[in-house]
Amino acid sequence: MGAIAFHPFVLPFSIGVVFMLTALISRFILWKKKLPFADNEKIRNGFFTVKTLYALKEVFRESLLHRRMHRVNPLLGYMHMTFAFGWFLLILIGNIESRLYSGSEFNLPYYPIFFQYFVHDKTGMPLEKVFTYLMDMLLLFVLSGLALALIKRTNSRLLGLKRTTNIHKGDRIALFALWLIFPFRLIAESITSGVYHQGGFLTDTFGKFIDELLPVDQLVVPAWWAYSIVLGVFFVSLPFSRYLHIPAEIVLIFLRHYGLKPSKKFDHFSQMELFSCPRCGVCIDKCQLASELNMEQIPPGHFFHSIRDHRDDKEQAFNCLLCGRCEEICPVGINTLDIRVQRRHEFQVQDNKIQFPYLVDGKAQHAEILYFAGCMTHLTPGIKSSMIRIFEATGLSYYFMDEQGGACCGRPMQMAGRFNEAKAMVEHNQNIIDRCRPVIMVTSCPICLKSFKEEYIINAQLMHHSEFINLMMEKNKINLKHSGLRVSYHDPCELGRGLKVYNEPRKVLHQLSDLQPVQLEAHFSLCCAGSLGNTVLTNPQRNELANRTLDMLLENDPDALVTACPLCKKTLAGSNRCEVIDIAELVAANLILKGEPSRVLRTPMYSH
Repeated sequence: MGAIAFHPFVLPFSIGVVFMLTALISRFILWKKKLPFADNEKIRNGFFTVKTLYALKEVFRESLLHRRMHRVNPLLGYMHMTFAFGWFLLILIGNIESRLYSGSEFNLPYYPIFFQYFVHDKTGMPLEKVFTYLMDMLLLFVLSGLALALIKRTNSRLLGLKRTTNIHKGDRIALFALWLIFPFRLIAESITSGVYHQGGFLTDTFGKFIDELLPVDQLVVPAWWAYSIVLGVFFVSLPFSRYLHIPAEIVLIFLRHYGLKPSKKFDHFSQMELFSCPRCGVCIDKCQLASELNMEQIPPGHFFHSIRDHRDDKEQAFNCLLCGRCEEICPVGINTLDIRVQRRHEFQVQDNKIQFPYLVDGKAQHAEILYFAGCMTHLTPGIKSSMIRIFEATGLSYYFMDEQGGACCGRPMQMAGRFNEAKAMVEHNQNIIDRCRPVIMVTSCPICLKSFKEEYIINAQLMHHSEFINLMMEKNKINLKHSGLRVSYHDPCELGRGLKVYNEPRKVLHQLSDLQPVQLEAHFSLCCAGSLGNTVLTNPQRNELANRTLDMLLENDPDALVTACPLCKKTLAGSNRCEVIDIAELVAANLILKGEPSRVLRTPMYSH
């Protein structure tokens, strides 16, 4: 290699890299110091373990290959992969190439980046033609992704996106610099090839074309200056732009593998999730408020940006169905619902002396099964009476905990960010449950079930009534006849995406009916729009969303629409467009009974 290769045009790149690394390292060190002691302990205890290897594996698969993004949208996945993995390979192979040429283990950081300028004759270098071909191929790979990025900005529908995020002023500098990096690299390497004829299939061809039009010998240095400047500008702007998501996502992956999780309050883990959002836009079309009601600022891609820019985000925080469609589709796996609720909590006035004087210690009775109907089930009495009929048909002992009314499970308050009020209700119910000592606890409301699983300590098998019915069928505790109906099934948000209960309701319905497929089901299911998580929507807006959901569910003209949530039933039935029934009602109507039922335990299913 001889003397150290240097030209002043390397300075913008070098200064940019040093600035970026300093800013990022300082930010992450300061952030780590503010983590709770317990979280720092998890990081220390996990660092020198296999967890780090698993984290590295995920970084490769998600931060470089963008595997989840490929599943969501193959074209977007390819686009992101070209920039991430393509650039990574350009750097990696460029470093290998420069070290083979120099014969040194150490090169100045800028040397591989500007290798084509400093080295004009690679004769005798091992695999010289292979490296030349690979570097041109990788550059073309990245440029193909750039073409898709430009299409996304000009006509996102061609990439399967009806809507996408807007470019904010603070991001434009970084975005335009990123877009220019690889075209400027192509131009610089091609012009150099036009002078020295050392390029590959791409740069040599383009270099010859430029040579016919312009005096390439006079453009070599200016071209490399331009390339270095756009690199420097991108690196300087990265820590203050949307592209902070690149290092933030990598850090987030490691934190998750070390056991860090969101808390109830907006903390530094939440901030890391916030900064990991790439604003890719895939959540916008999945948000029913954005796609159906044109509330484009509600999805996380916009909501998170409002928080980061310290803009008023109160309406965005509360105007959300909390249906989980955005969280299900997020290629980074951000806990979007937790962040929304955390922000709600910050806007609420909390009363530390919450009391509900009308709630007195309820009765408690030991039984095999403890049933908690929940508020919405009491407002849909057909579900409640159906469950009583099913319990009695099993021949198992049961106790109806809130038969005469009682405290809410606390989740509506939790969803509103009113944690203290929710805690008071949880403590009241927990006391009764502890005294009942059930083997199985069943609820008809998915909202209640999620609350019991996340906020309570239940020493029993927790089940939604659809799971319970399926279990009773499998153990031959109940027998059903076929209803003869053609039905469509609506997956409630909390039961499906929230609790991953998809199969049990379908197993029951296959026994009872001719179950019709629907276009959007399971984790893609649409919200009924009755969500208790939204306190902003008007009734006409809810009705519009509910009718859009019904349009999809009724495409096959079923005899009835079945759901497994009292709130979904009440909301969808309000349109009077079809018969809407709960799965428990369909089961109760088609029971094959064996004699007179009783609440007395006849055939124990479990032994104590």
